[in-house]
Amino acid sequence: MQPIFVLVHSPSVGPSTWHPVAEHLTAAGYQVRVPSLLNVGAGAPPFWPRVVNAVRDEVRQIPAGSPVTLVAHSNAGLFLPAIRSGLDHPVADSIFVDAALPARIGSTPVASPEFLEWLRPMAVNGRLPRWTDWWDEADVAPMFAGSVVRQAVVEEQPTLPLSYYEQHIPVPGGWDDHACSYLLFGPPYDDPAVEARERGWRVAHLPGAHLHQIIDPAGTARHLVELATTT
Repeated sequence: MQPIFVLVHSPSVGPSTWHPVAEHLTAAGYQVRVPSLLNVGAGAPPFWPRVVNAVRDEVRQIPAGSPVTLVAHSNAGLFLPAIRSGLDHPVADSIFVDAALPARIGSTPVASPEFLEWLRPMAVNGRLPRWTDWWDEADVAPMFAGSVVRQAVVEEQPTLPLSYYEQHIPVPGGWDDHACSYLLFGPPYDDPAVEARERGWRVAHLPGAHLHQIIDPAGTARHLVELATTT
């Protein structure tokens, strides 16, 4: 059975970070859904149930009983156990793409205490700047293939509340009862890739910066298909 891909973007950015890959997968004959998580930072915490609900609502457009392949980029990886447990559809595969890994049991903090201390001075009235505004231009520019793509990604980014990064996401027991794998682009996600291998997952490497899926969507799509069909 062909994989049905559900491409989950980091809540720090937006769905356009997956659209080029979705186009390549669709052209190759695969069904693809790209949920939008742009509104998960609205209102008061906890925020993780809104992520689960947004993905579940999108997946409901897929015929009941059809297995899906969950693909999570960046810190969307932290939500994957809760997403998997909240779906009505069976999950055939989970693929983490240059992503943070959830804790093995218990709950996962979205940010470490050290990272929170770095973020706090940026917050204005409890809200943070857009993710690309956190970094120097020398760090941001290499992640984009051109000005048009960059403009689309930058303009749709949410200004998340600091409390989003202070939340802990539950890790339901048995969430990884299916094939899991990891696609690494590069630093600083080498350590999660090593841990994924230690968990017994298949690990692939497509060298690039953190948003490499918008620079090489064809290569990313090929790796996703390979990981989904061989795990």
